[in-house]
Amino acid sequence: MEYAEEYTATELLACVASHLLENGKTFFVGTGLPMIACMLAQRTHAPDSLIIFEAGGIGPKIPALPISVGDSRTFHKAVSASTMHDVMSAAQSGYIDYGFLGAAQLDPYGNINTTVIGEHRRPKARLPGSGGANDIGSLCWNTIVLMRQDKRRFVEKLDFLTTPGYLNGPGEREKAGLPENTGPYRVITQLGVYGFHEESKRLTLLERYPGVTLQDIKEHSGFEIVIPEHHNVSAPPTIDEQRILHEIDPEGMVLKK
Repeated sequence: MEYAEEYTATELLACVASHLLENGKTFFVGTGLPMIACMLAQRTHAPDSLIIFEAGGIGPKIPALPISVGDSRTFHKAVSASTMHDVMSAAQSGYIDYGFLGAAQLDPYGNINTTVIGEHRRPKARLPGSGGANDIGSLCWNTIVLMRQDKRRFVEKLDFLTTPGYLNGPGEREKAGLPENTGPYRVITQLGVYGFHEESKRLTLLERYPGVTLQDIKEHSGFEIVIPEHHNVSAPPTIDEQRILHEIDPEGMVLKK
């Protein structure tokens, strides 16, 4: 396996995210980097995976990067050209293995804010809101969060709870009536990959990227991250992965950001 000598942070993020996705599983995909990660997985190690889009495209073989979840390319050679109602019903019925989410703020238990920054009645900034994020975070078996990591985004307390993670800790999702064995699975940032401690459900470092130090991890968080003594350093993109990424996004709509 030959690794690329030069690569961008976005290329590394896409590869790391794609490696998490298993063959034969279902992926609920949002616009941008999640699309690229799933398309890369489908063209490499997960050819029998099923990609699902919020607008209703189920199981397409996507020829090129769509500009949104409603782009006609999300229906190309699809198993079904369905509806948002059917997609959300599939999540509620337990048919979706992985859901991708973004976040403006994330707390130690994987709870997400995409609604407001500041006090709700007089916020400093209004954000897009939930969309389908609450459904995805509540109902998919595993959720993967892609976001930038810094002290303004990794916060001890959210300004607003849009999408539930593990709420206040172990057992809290079940108390709130959410399905058992669902919840945040991984958080991927420009610095590393995180999971959640099995007992405490707090954010835990799994992998850091080449050149990233533990001090970088600590300095870019507003709360204490669980850092095990033994953790991995992520592998760079392979030359083949890098080539496929640029076939998927030849115009650099996402990869150049």
